[in-house]
Amino acid sequence: MNTRLLICILGASALVLNPVQAQNSELALKSGDRIALSIGGIPDAEVTQISKVYSVSDGGTINLVHIGEVPAAGLKPSMLQRAIEKAYIEREVYTRPTVTISIDGGESPSRMVYVVSGCKQNGPVPYNSGMTIMKAVSVAKGFSDFAHPSRTKLIRDGVTTEVDLKNISANPARDIKLQPEDQIIVPE
Repeated sequence: MNTRLLICILGASALVLNPVQAQNSELALKSGDRIALSIGGIPDAEVTQISKVYSVSDGGTINLVHIGEVPAAGLKPSMLQRAIEKAYIEREVYTRPTVTISIDGGESPSRMVYVVSGCKQNGPVPYNSGMTIMKAVSVAKGFSDFAHPSRTKLIRDGVTTEVDLKNISANPARDIKLQPEDQIIVPE
């Protein structure tokens, strides 16, 4: 078997078998998120009415001119863009709207990761796109004197994964990208 093909197969299977490291960079929206919406392909006078920052309501929706409540929670921004364009077209408000959405952090970040124990400053850490487990530990002021980083646990969506942060410190290429609401427990 061709060596390159074998390496590709092994790499792909590693991503499938290790969901902690395999992830899409686009995050699903949740209640409380702020999104910046801009729209084109419509009359200029109406662009300013619709293009602005919206907050996803507790009910998981945003309220848009001409179409009302649109479900947003659980959708990735690109999916919400398509849903809004489709709604405007189906309701015959606009024929070719072009919607662009980005997550707007606003004044306070609504997405966090949680360093539960083992660091000098445990607690919530503001999530940033591309944040890794070692960056979160760094923001939490590093390991406490009694931490055992080789037995760290990462909890994501109720699933606990053991992580050897000593190994990651020695080889930064193995650092794990975090997602909002991840919990990091470094035993002491």
